[in-house]
Amino acid sequence: QVQLVESGGGLVQPGGSLRLSCAASGFTLDYYAIGWFRQAPGKEREAVSCIRSSSGSTWYAASVKGRFTISGDNAKNTVYLAMNSLKPEDTAVYYCAIGRPPVYGSSCPVVSSWGQGTQVTVSS
Repeated sequence: QVQLVESGGGLVQPGGSLRLSCAASGFTLDYYAIGWFRQAPGKEREAVSCIRSSSGSTWYAASVKGRFTISGDNAKNTVYLAMNSLKPEDTAVYYCAIGRPPVYGSSCPVVSSWGQGTQVTVSS
């Protein structure tokens, strides 16, 4: 039984910052990946940023590279997404997900569990 709980969303003005948190529990994986995904109204869910537990390697979507930073705290079993220089296009529900990593390439998980999401709204 895996549980992922997102928090930290809210309303922020363009250019502002937010930090999202994903608290994980109930999983037993020596090697896993955690990813942040987002879904805007009328849009497909897309990967934003991912991280591998084994190497710490990260991946960022081109649209957020240089603005967002993913990190983890093993002691707290929590993964964070620091979001800076936010744009209206970043408005979406942000989801945390966990799963096994692919053999090659991507740091994003083959998703086995999703959180319920946290709303991020960027508007003046």
